[in-house]
Amino acid sequence: MSKVPLTQRGADKLREELRELKSVARPKVIKAIAEAREHGDLKENAEYHAAREQQSFIEGRIQDIEAKLSNAEIIDVTRLDAGGKIIFGATVELADEETGDEVTYQIVGEDEADIKAGLLSVNSPIARALIGKREGDIATVKTPGGVKEFEILAVKYI
Repeated sequence: MSKVPLTQRGADKLREELRELKSVARPKVIKAIAEAREHGDLKENAEYHAAREQQSFIEGRIQDIEAKLSNAEIIDVTRLDAGGKIIFGATVELADEETGDEVTYQIVGEDEADIKAGLLSVNSPIARALIGKREGDIATVKTPGGVKEFEILAVKYI
């Protein structure tokens, strides 16, 4: 499997979630299963089945996070010198050419993307249009609502 880019912050967040699942959630659900078993007949024990379902979810999420981390290429954008070009991990300030609205995005990996938090997936149409451009350039993005143009106001590596 090929390596998937991930920012240092995104990797830290996944590691913290993994630690939480392994040290808090997993023991809690194991205890809940043990308590539910003590109630007797497992076929009609809703608490037992709910706890087993929760355990299945937790174990699946643990495997998912471990796989993501093992296939991740962690990129510390603060150590990169891209000479002003927009690259993975860069924080970009944009102005919508039509409305003048300004937005700021950081280009991140697929798993850490959250548009409301300003974290834009590297695979999104906007990010693909921005990669390789510089401050002052115009990026043309094809969206479902038509073509949008953004002026690149600033590129930072933070």
